[in-house]
Amino acid sequence: MKNRLISVGTRMPSWVKEGTTEYSKRIERDLNFSLVEVPLAKRAKNQSAEVSKAKEGVDLLAQIKPGDYVVALDVAGKSFSTADLAGRIENFRADGRNLALLVGGPDGLDAACLARSDACWSLSALTLPHPLVRILMIEQLYRAASIISGHPYHRD
Repeated sequence: MKNRLISVGTRMPSWVKEGTTEYSKRIERDLNFSLVEVPLAKRAKNQSAEVSKAKEGVDLLAQIKPGDYVVALDVAGKSFSTADLAGRIENFRADGRNLALLVGGPDGLDAACLARSDACWSLSALTLPHPLVRILMIEQLYRAASIISGHPYHRD
């Protein structure tokens, strides 16, 4: 099973690079994890956010492989606990399905990405900046991997 976070943006601030690198290293082996970056569409004053989202959506969808279980990360998605995330990852493993998590750019995900997704998950009811979503999602994958491998991280 492969787990990929497919995210808009290729030029992240150093704090984002450091955070994603740190947690990615921790889960590369256990979750066969990789971060895939697609370019941020250029914004222009005379161009709507929908045009930019559509361009980013095409690039995100191009990274999805046949058979991937696709999850859109969106504020309107379903929330659940880290323990629930661990259970879902175990189910994907048992089914032999690869997981592709989609993170949109500053304007969110295009409707085509939401339509293609098998599920829509939310990290919070708060609106979060897309660079921070990367770190939060990778860190939650790390915690889920810790639960799966029996590490006593979780305080129930």
